[in-house]
Amino acid sequence: MLRFLALSIVALSVSACADQASGGGAGSRDYITAVGSSTVYPFTTIVAEQFVNGTPGAKAPVIESTGTGSGMKLFCEGIGAAHPDIVNASRRMKASEYKACAANGVSDILEIQVGLDGIAFAEAKNGPKMTLTPAEIYRALAAAPGGRRNTSRLWSDINPALPATPIQVYGPPSTSGTRDALTELILDTGCAAEVPQAEAMKDSDKDGYAALCNRIREDGAYIDAGENDNLIVQKLQSNPNAIGIFGYSYLEENRDNVNGVPLNGVVPTYAAIADGQYPGSRPLFIYAKKAHLTAIPFLANFLKAYVAAWNPGGPLTAKGLIAAPPEVRAAAAAVVANGTLLDAKQLH
Repeated sequence: MLRFLALSIVALSVSACADQASGGGAGSRDYITAVGSSTVYPFTTIVAEQFVNGTPGAKAPVIESTGTGSGMKLFCEGIGAAHPDIVNASRRMKASEYKACAANGVSDILEIQVGLDGIAFAEAKNGPKMTLTPAEIYRALAAAPGGRRNTSRLWSDINPALPATPIQVYGPPSTSGTRDALTELILDTGCAAEVPQAEAMKDSDKDGYAALCNRIREDGAYIDAGENDNLIVQKLQSNPNAIGIFGYSYLEENRDNVNGVPLNGVVPTYAAIADGQYPGSRPLFIYAKKAHLTAIPFLANFLKAYVAAWNPGGPLTAKGLIAAPPEVRAAAAAVVANGTLLDAKQLH
C-alpha cells in the first residue's frame, strides 16, 4: 500500500494510543489518518501537504491507498484511535457499508463530495487509435454478454471495424471504486443497449442481472492491475495494443505517455467530464467521522483545507480533479462548516 508522509519521507514515531473511544472520543492519536480510493489518494495527499505547510504544530497525516471497498471496511470498523478518521471514495458509500458502520458505532458520518472524475480508457501513444462505445466494451469485457460465454479474443470479433488485435485490458481490482464505477457507468449502459430485457431484470432478478451485465470475464482478457494506477501507465507503454482503465487524473498526469480513448466519440477531457458529455463521469467523495472532529487535533481544519483547495484553478484541479458545479461545491462546503450528517436514506 502506498503511504504518504508530508514534507519528507521520515519514520513516523507515535506514542502508544490508549483508546478512549467511549463517549465518542477517538483516543490519544495526534495525527490524521485516511484510507481508501487510489483515485482520490493524490488529491488528499496534496491537501495534506499544504495543510501541514500552513498549520504550525500539525503532524503529517498518514494516507493509505487501499481501494474504496477495502477503505470502507477499515473506516467502518469503529470509533477510536485505532480506526481511520477519513475514507477516500471514488463512488458513493453503499447502504450496506453504512449499515456495517452503524453496527460498529460509526453512525455520525460527514459525506463530502470533493469533485468529479472520469473513468478514462487509455492507450499508448503508439497504440491503434481506438474509439469505443459502452456496448463494445460490454461485449469485450463481460463474462457472458447476451447470456453467452464470452469467446471473443480480438477487438475485431467485437466489431469488424476495430483492429484485429487481442483484447487486453488492464484495470482496477474488485475492491476499487473505479471498478464499481466501470460497472455502473459503462457495463450497465452497454448491457442495456445490447440486451433489451436487462433493465427489467434489475429488480426482478438481481443475481441474474449481475451475471448478465456486471460480471467481468476471468480468462485473461481483463487483467487486474491492482490499486497502483501508475503501473497501468507503465504496462501500456510496454504493450501498445493494450487498453488501460483508471481515473481521469492519471490520464491528465500522463498525457505525454498515453492517449485517452474516446467513448461514443467523446474524448475524456476536463470540459467533457465537467458538463456530463463524457459517458464515464463520476463524483468523488471523502467521508469523515464526526466523533473524531473534536478528538483528533486539526481534523476539522484539514476538512476546511480540502474545501479551500477544490475550486476551479486551485491546486486539486491542477492535479487533474474536475471541479464540481458551484451548487455542489457550496453544499459540500456547508457540510464541513455545519457538521451536517449523512442521511442513510439517500444511499442504495
